[in-house]
Amino acid sequence: MLKITIPDVNDGWDARKKEFVTQKGGALTLEHSLVSLQKWESKWHVPYMSTENKTPEMVIDYIKCMVVFPHEFDEEMLNYIPKSELERVIKYINDPMTATTFSDTSKNTGKSNKKEIITAEIIYYWMIALNIPMEYRKWHLNQLLTLIHVCEIKNAPQEKMGKNEILARNRALNAQRKARMHSRG
Repeated sequence: MLKITIPDVNDGWDARKKEFVTQKGGALTLEHSLVSLQKWESKWHVPYMSTENKTPEMVIDYIKCMVVFPHEFDEEMLNYIPKSELERVIKYINDPMTATTFSDTSKNTGKSNKKEIITAEIIYYWMIALNIPMEYRKWHLNQLLTLIHVCEIKNAPQEKMGKNEILARNRALNAQRKARMHSRG
Protein backbone atom coordinates (compact mmCIF):
# COMPACT_ATOMS: atom_id res chain seq x y z
CA MET A 1 0.00 0.00 0.00
CA LEU A 2 1.03 3.56 -0.61
CA LYS A 3 -0.09 6.63 1.28
CA ILE A 4 -0.11 9.95 -0.55
CA THR A 5 -1.03 13.43 0.59
CA ILE A 6 -2.86 15.97 -1.53
CA PRO A 7 -2.64 19.50 -0.08
CA ASP A 8 -5.55 21.91 0.16
CA VAL A 9 -5.95 24.22 -2.83
CA ASN A 10 -6.93 27.77 -1.87
CA ASP A 11 -7.86 29.98 -4.80
CA GLY A 12 -5.68 27.96 -7.18
CA TRP A 13 -6.11 28.30 -10.92
CA ASP A 14 -7.82 25.32 -12.55
CA ALA A 15 -7.02 25.30 -16.27
CA ARG A 16 -9.77 22.74 -16.97
CA LYS A 17 -12.49 24.90 -15.43
CA LYS A 18 -10.77 28.20 -16.35
CA GLU A 19 -11.43 29.61 -12.92
CA PHE A 20 -9.93 29.88 -9.45
CA VAL A 21 -10.92 26.99 -7.16
CA THR A 22 -10.72 25.99 -3.54
CA GLN A 23 -10.40 22.28 -2.88
CA LYS A 24 -9.85 20.48 0.40
CA GLY A 25 -6.94 18.03 0.25
CA GLY A 26 -6.30 14.95 2.32
CA ALA A 27 -4.45 11.67 2.64
CA LEU A 28 -5.21 8.65 0.48
CA THR A 29 -4.22 5.02 0.82
CA LEU A 30 -3.63 3.38 -2.56
CA GLU A 31 -3.27 -0.25 -3.60
CA HIS A 32 -2.07 -1.37 -7.07
CA SER A 33 -3.80 -4.74 -7.23
CA LEU A 34 -5.86 -7.03 -9.41
CA VAL A 35 -8.95 -5.52 -7.77
CA SER A 36 -7.91 -2.02 -8.94
CA LEU A 37 -7.10 -3.32 -12.40
CA GLN A 38 -10.49 -5.00 -12.71
CA LYS A 39 -12.36 -1.84 -11.62
CA TRP A 40 -10.46 0.27 -14.17
CA GLU A 41 -10.87 -2.18 -17.07
CA SER A 42 -14.59 -2.56 -16.38
CA LYS A 43 -14.98 1.19 -16.85
CA TRP A 44 -12.63 1.83 -19.79
CA HIS A 45 -13.01 -1.47 -21.69
CA VAL A 46 -9.33 -1.52 -22.65
CA PRO A 47 -6.49 -3.61 -21.21
CA TYR A 48 -4.61 -1.58 -18.59
CA MET A 49 -1.41 -3.54 -19.16
CA SER A 50 -1.21 -2.68 -22.86
CA THR A 51 1.65 -0.60 -24.21
CA GLU A 52 -0.69 2.10 -25.50
CA ASN A 53 -0.47 5.49 -23.81
CA LYS A 54 -3.24 6.44 -21.45
CA THR A 55 -4.89 9.83 -21.33
CA PRO A 56 -4.47 11.96 -18.19
CA GLU A 57 -8.12 11.21 -17.42
CA MET A 58 -7.41 7.45 -17.60
CA VAL A 59 -4.39 7.80 -15.30
CA ILE A 60 -6.34 9.79 -12.70
CA ASP A 61 -9.17 7.28 -12.94
CA TYR A 62 -6.76 4.39 -12.30
CA ILE A 63 -5.56 6.19 -9.17
CA LYS A 64 -9.22 6.53 -8.17
CA CYS A 65 -9.60 2.75 -8.63
CA MET A 66 -6.53 2.23 -6.42
CA VAL A 67 -8.05 4.09 -3.45
CA VAL A 68 -8.54 1.60 -0.60
CA PHE A 69 -11.26 3.58 1.21
CA PRO A 70 -13.19 5.24 -1.67
CA HIS A 71 -16.02 6.54 0.54
CA GLU A 72 -13.57 8.67 2.54
CA PHE A 73 -12.48 11.16 -0.13
CA ASP A 74 -13.78 13.71 -2.60
CA GLU A 75 -13.01 12.51 -6.15
CA GLU A 76 -12.37 16.10 -7.26
CA MET A 77 -9.30 16.07 -4.99
CA LEU A 78 -7.56 13.69 -7.47
CA ASN A 79 -7.35 16.50 -10.03
CA TYR A 80 -4.94 18.34 -7.73
CA ILE A 81 -2.35 15.63 -7.03
CA PRO A 82 1.08 17.30 -6.81
CA LYS A 83 3.63 16.14 -9.37
CA SER A 84 5.86 14.72 -6.62
CA GLU A 85 3.02 12.53 -5.31
CA LEU A 86 2.10 11.44 -8.85
CA GLU A 87 5.73 10.38 -9.36
CA ARG A 88 5.55 8.35 -6.13
CA VAL A 89 2.39 6.63 -7.41
CA ILE A 90 4.07 5.75 -10.71
CA LYS A 91 7.16 4.48 -8.87
CA TYR A 92 4.91 2.35 -6.63
CA ILE A 93 3.04 0.91 -9.64
CA ASN A 94 6.34 -0.03 -11.33
CA ASP A 95 7.96 -1.49 -8.19
CA PRO A 96 8.43 -5.28 -8.54
CA MET A 97 7.76 -5.70 -4.78
CA THR A 98 9.83 -8.89 -4.67
CA ALA A 99 13.38 -10.16 -4.55
CA THR A 100 12.57 -12.90 -7.06
CA THR A 101 14.40 -12.74 -10.35
CA PHE A 102 14.25 -15.03 -13.35
CA SER A 103 17.08 -16.46 -15.42
CA ASP A 104 16.93 -16.30 -19.20
CA THR A 105 15.95 -19.98 -19.38
CA SER A 106 12.91 -19.53 -17.14
CA LYS A 107 11.43 -16.62 -19.11
CA ASN A 108 10.22 -18.81 -21.95
CA THR A 109 8.42 -21.39 -19.82
CA GLY A 110 4.88 -21.23 -18.59
CA LYS A 111 1.47 -20.61 -20.03
CA SER A 112 1.65 -16.94 -20.94
CA ASN A 113 2.26 -15.99 -24.53
CA LYS A 114 4.17 -12.75 -25.22
CA LYS A 115 1.53 -11.69 -27.77
CA GLU A 116 -1.41 -12.45 -25.47
CA ILE A 117 -3.35 -9.43 -24.25
CA ILE A 118 -3.33 -9.56 -20.47
CA THR A 119 -6.54 -8.44 -18.77
CA ALA A 120 -7.92 -8.90 -15.27
CA GLU A 121 -9.86 -11.97 -16.41
CA ILE A 122 -6.70 -13.61 -17.81
CA ILE A 123 -4.95 -13.05 -14.47
CA TYR A 124 -7.97 -14.48 -12.61
CA TYR A 125 -7.83 -17.50 -14.93
CA TRP A 126 -4.15 -18.02 -14.13
CA MET A 127 -4.94 -17.80 -10.41
CA ILE A 128 -7.69 -20.40 -10.71
CA ALA A 129 -5.62 -22.71 -12.93
CA LEU A 130 -2.67 -22.52 -10.52
CA ASN A 131 -4.82 -22.82 -7.35
CA ILE A 132 -3.70 -19.42 -6.07
CA PRO A 133 -6.11 -18.26 -3.33
CA MET A 134 -8.42 -15.36 -4.22
CA GLU A 135 -7.12 -13.34 -1.26
CA TYR A 136 -3.99 -12.73 -3.33
CA ARG A 137 -5.96 -10.50 -5.71
CA LYS A 138 -5.29 -7.72 -3.20
CA TRP A 139 -1.52 -8.19 -3.41
CA HIS A 140 0.54 -5.65 -5.32
CA LEU A 141 -0.11 -6.59 -8.95
CA ASN A 142 3.57 -7.05 -9.84
CA GLN A 143 4.04 -9.35 -6.87
CA LEU A 144 1.01 -11.42 -7.92
CA LEU A 145 2.28 -11.68 -11.50
CA THR A 146 5.67 -12.84 -10.19
CA LEU A 147 3.97 -15.50 -8.06
CA ILE A 148 2.00 -16.68 -11.10
CA HIS A 149 5.21 -16.91 -13.14
CA VAL A 150 6.96 -18.85 -10.35
CA CYS A 151 4.02 -21.29 -10.18
CA GLU A 152 4.13 -21.76 -13.95
CA ILE A 153 7.85 -22.52 -13.85
CA LYS A 154 7.60 -24.89 -10.89
CA ASN A 155 4.62 -26.72 -12.45
CA ALA A 156 6.19 -27.02 -15.91
CA PRO A 157 7.44 -30.48 -16.85
CA GLN A 158 11.20 -30.79 -16.68
CA GLU A 159 12.98 -30.85 -19.99
CA LYS A 160 14.57 -34.18 -20.90
CA MET A 161 18.32 -34.23 -21.32
CA GLY A 162 19.77 -35.02 -24.69
CA LYS A 163 22.03 -38.05 -25.26
CA ASN A 164 25.21 -35.94 -25.22
CA GLU A 165 24.17 -34.20 -21.99
CA ILE A 166 23.51 -37.56 -20.29
CA LEU A 167 26.89 -38.92 -21.43
CA ALA A 168 28.71 -35.77 -20.22
CA ARG A 169 26.93 -35.91 -16.84
CA ASN A 170 27.79 -39.62 -16.44
CA ARG A 171 31.46 -38.97 -17.32
CA ALA A 172 31.61 -36.22 -14.68
CA LEU A 173 29.95 -38.43 -12.05
CA ASN A 174 32.31 -41.32 -12.83
CA ALA A 175 35.32 -39.00 -12.56
CA GLN A 176 34.10 -37.77 -9.16
CA ARG A 177 33.61 -41.34 -7.92
CA LYS A 178 37.07 -42.40 -9.14
CA ALA A 179 38.65 -39.44 -7.36
CA ARG A 180 36.69 -40.08 -4.15
CA MET A 181 37.53 -43.86 -4.17
CA HIS A 182 41.11 -43.37 -5.37
CA SER A 183 40.63 -45.85 -8.19
CA ARG A 184 41.28 -45.93 -11.91
CA GLY A 185 37.90 -47.34 -12.81
